Amino acid sequence: MLTRTMTSRFESKSTRLDEMRSQVKAFHSEHPEVWDLFVRFTQEKINRGFKHYSARGIFHRIRWETEEPSYQAGKEFKLNDHYSPFYARSFHRIYPQHDGFFRTRRQTSQEDYPTGMPALTPEDFGERDGR
Repeated sequence: MLTRTMTSRFESKSTRLDEMRSQVKAFHSEHPEVWDLFVRFTQEKINRGFKHYSARGIFHRIRWETEEPSYQAGKEFKLNDHYSPFYARSFHRIYPQHDGFFRTRRQTSQEDYPTGMPALTPEDFGERDGR
């Protein structure tokens, strides 16, 4: 399913939300360690007494505490901020006792057409800081 060409992926997705879900699933299958860290760092916040926290804050901590060698340097973002709402919703589904820990909004991408484009990489933005 994840090996289809970009054209067939575009044709098979009815909304931008479907397309983004597909990208998140592909990322997760390549980097399952991100989910483990997301759960671990979220549980730490819950155990410290937080009633709510930011999924993006958890993503920032994952970025801070992971090393580059586990990712393809220069080929993809270490962690795409646009994926954090999907991780937050997954956390709520898997741990229903903590539903609402992350505040989520309605996903307006369900009203948009798919772009048919892959997720952006650092190469899309040119060189920065001599990298």
